[in-house]
Amino acid sequence: MSKIAWLQEELEGLKEAGLYNNIRTLSSPQGAWLTVDGKKVLNFCSNNYLGLANHPKLVEAVKQASEKYGVGPGAVRTIAGTMDLHIELEKRLAEFKGVKAAITFQSGFNANLATIPALVAKEDVIFSDRLNHASIIDGCRLSGAKIKAYEHNSPEALEQSIKENLPNYRRGMVVTDGVFSMDGDIAPLDKIYEVTERYDLLLMVDDAHGEGVLGRGGRGIVDHFDLHGKVDVEMGTMSKAFGVMGGVVAGNEVIVEWLRQRGRAFLFSSAMTVPDVAACIAAIDLLEDSTDLVDRLWDNSKFFKAEMQKMGFDIGQSETPITPVMLGEARLAQEFSRELFSEGVFGTAIGFPTVPQGKARIRVMISAAHDRDDLGKGLDAFSRVGKKLGVI
Repeated sequence: MSKIAWLQEELEGLKEAGLYNNIRTLSSPQGAWLTVDGKKVLNFCSNNYLGLANHPKLVEAVKQASEKYGVGPGAVRTIAGTMDLHIELEKRLAEFKGVKAAITFQSGFNANLATIPALVAKEDVIFSDRLNHASIIDGCRLSGAKIKAYEHNSPEALEQSIKENLPNYRRGMVVTDGVFSMDGDIAPLDKIYEVTERYDLLLMVDDAHGEGVLGRGGRGIVDHFDLHGKVDVEMGTMSKAFGVMGGVVAGNEVIVEWLRQRGRAFLFSSAMTVPDVAACIAAIDLLEDSTDLVDRLWDNSKFFKAEMQKMGFDIGQSETPITPVMLGEARLAQEFSRELFSEGVFGTAIGFPTVPQGKARIRVMISAAHDRDDLGKGLDAFSRVGKKLGVI
């Protein structure tokens, strides 16, 4: 028997359970509409919240920067890979977020993998929301610290866990997503901060789905709760609302400087590419110039959610533009996704392990790039498919 025969068996098992990911191919820019597997479809599954992924100003910034700097940094940043463009982006991000300092990474995932192990070790304890993103979970595991998961979005459960466990460890840190990407709910960061203050714990928030969405002009969850200067570590990503690629850690300048010295993804992997950096700076320019895109995102989201609820769909407890259409079983979610595609709507089924067993869904990602006609077409498709499959 082949030494990898078990892998083929596992793959067949995923297909039988409705958990196999059929990855579709795009041949157009990200936007309200996409060409997917050769078919023009309405895009309802991108994290491109503000429609910046193909914005003319970002594209032009990339062209100009590439002509001046080339494309790649050529080395890790500590050796010969830091360009003045990287320094400019970090300065602009710090100003945008209202913090003392910022450091960029190749992705948001890498930012979490670099940051958490740099701040805690095996003598320490991490208090982590039970529904935190996989990158937080992996960062916590890499650190070697003891991980104590607390009940989702419960400051009371967090405090109880701290009382029971903190005395047994050297130091502690609390880490939570800001916006939870599968359900669209918001962490009660103000209440969590109060708990961390009582016990003198580091507080880290992953704002991947809050940047460009929450706060004044998309400045994020810390701004949303007016917690400036109180959150020690604010992680973010430029791959969602910014429409580009890259990760950032913003906050306390001592922590940022420590990450420059000991953040392994910073020390041992090349920097963000020139096109990415230039496009991110252009995205900040747009967000600082106007709140129009953020306002349109929220207007579209409120309209779509209200109409979905009128039709009888279960859209969970989302407080953000993330709109989970709850379907339950993975097979049903995959069938629903296929039917939507036949109706000209691209909405991907999400099942285990991304969400718990029995919580499969279509996660609709509304964008500022959509207009009311787009949303109307999407709503009509959901209505037809929902009735055909007996969901509504």
